Amino acid sequence: MESRMSVVLSVSPQSPDEVVVSVPAASAADVGKAAEAARAAQPGWAAAPPAHRSAALHAAADAVAADAADLVALTVREVGKPVTEARGEVARAVALLRYYAQQVYDPTGAVHEPSGGPGLAYTRRRPRGVAGLVTPWNFPLAIPLWKAAPALAFGNAVLLKPAPQATACALRLAELVTPHLPEGLLTVLPGDAEAGQAVVAASDAVSFTGSAAVGAVVGSRAVARGVPVQCEMGGQNPTVVLPDADVESAARQIAYAAFGYAGQKCTATKRIILVGDPTGFTDALVAAVTALACGDPAAPDTTVGPVIDEAARARVLAAADSGVAAGGRLLTGGRAADGPGWFVAPTVLTDLPADHLLQQEEVFGPICALSRVDTLDAALDAANAVRYGLSAAVFTADLDAALRFADGSAAGQVKVNAPTAGVDFYLPFGGERDSSFGGREQGKAAQDFYTSLRTVTVAPAGR
Repeated sequence: MESRMSVVLSVSPQSPDEVVVSVPAASAADVGKAAEAARAAQPGWAAAPPAHRSAALHAAADAVAADAADLVALTVREVGKPVTEARGEVARAVALLRYYAQQVYDPTGAVHEPSGGPGLAYTRRRPRGVAGLVTPWNFPLAIPLWKAAPALAFGNAVLLKPAPQATACALRLAELVTPHLPEGLLTVLPGDAEAGQAVVAASDAVSFTGSAAVGAVVGSRAVARGVPVQCEMGGQNPTVVLPDADVESAARQIAYAAFGYAGQKCTATKRIILVGDPTGFTDALVAAVTALACGDPAAPDTTVGPVIDEAARARVLAAADSGVAAGGRLLTGGRAADGPGWFVAPTVLTDLPADHLLQQEEVFGPICALSRVDTLDAALDAANAVRYGLSAAVFTADLDAALRFADGSAAGQVKVNAPTAGVDFYLPFGGERDSSFGGREQGKAAQDFYTSLRTVTVAPAGR
């Protein structure tokens, strides 16, 4: 996927010669015009009765649901997502629209006793205005909607700048959703850095999901403008396996968490930390990883499809080579697949130095590191010894140990006997440290970000 001479070109990662879509890239002037249209449409939308906004979002959900088969096929084709996961993402897209269609009826403030005698004191929320959304390619439907649906529900307009690699999905989503909204309320702006920077500069609130490096720039620019910003960024997610864990279950779940969708999830497991040496775990993990079906993402049994592009594959292979060169031992994988497409075998390395890239930084692909420590406290220290804090998991039958891990983890999301990968849209989502900046996303937390709170005090006239 690349942008050349003002054109956004999206190709299929499993068939790199296949162009999925080629469209003009939005210029800064295009973004400015879209922002003007959004500002014209937003006040009427915000002033409409909640039932009007709810009906529009329900109608959008109906349209997405009716187009589910084509959306699944497009998601598989454009970003190489295995078809089973693509079906789940379309279902989540529908659920997000329906969930936030009901959130329009949530309380928007509270009534308080005034401190100065008779009268009234209350708080009330109002929309920010124009929400600028900058989204990644790995969840090309769900992430745009888990940002756009609450923004719209609470009365905002939306400028959406998708990752270039997910342009076709974003444009199709807009074709389904915008007929149910006022003209100009939601605009998709294809492009790369220029379009993203213009969206950040034109918006009253900015929500970003992507790499830590880009997120730092987005966050600083929004803060410099004095507008609220949330940035969801990388993860170097640990999974700790205690000696009493169910080895077969843990190995199976961790293999999927690390390598489902070729490890291209911000919550994917990147580090596996064994406490002691749970009997047979390493063998069980290798068996579970090698059993994962790899190949054509359109095949119903595929778990591991291609990585998104040639550069991504090169990064995974280089990280594996670097690990071996640093004294690590390759347990499985570490090679590219034959034939067209950006396929790389699921890769696990062990015995890596603590400061190695795979122990410290996110390599966005099907690769992870296995290490061993002696105690739960040492496992917590190792789990937290990175600059990220997005998702973490522990596998154990000991409730006390599970709770100790949950309390001591630096992650924003902690799983017990469940994979790091996966997010519930009705719960707050976000991380700590360099994984997140700003408020939480999704669930009830979304209202806090997409609205501002004001306090009103009313005293009797002529007092």
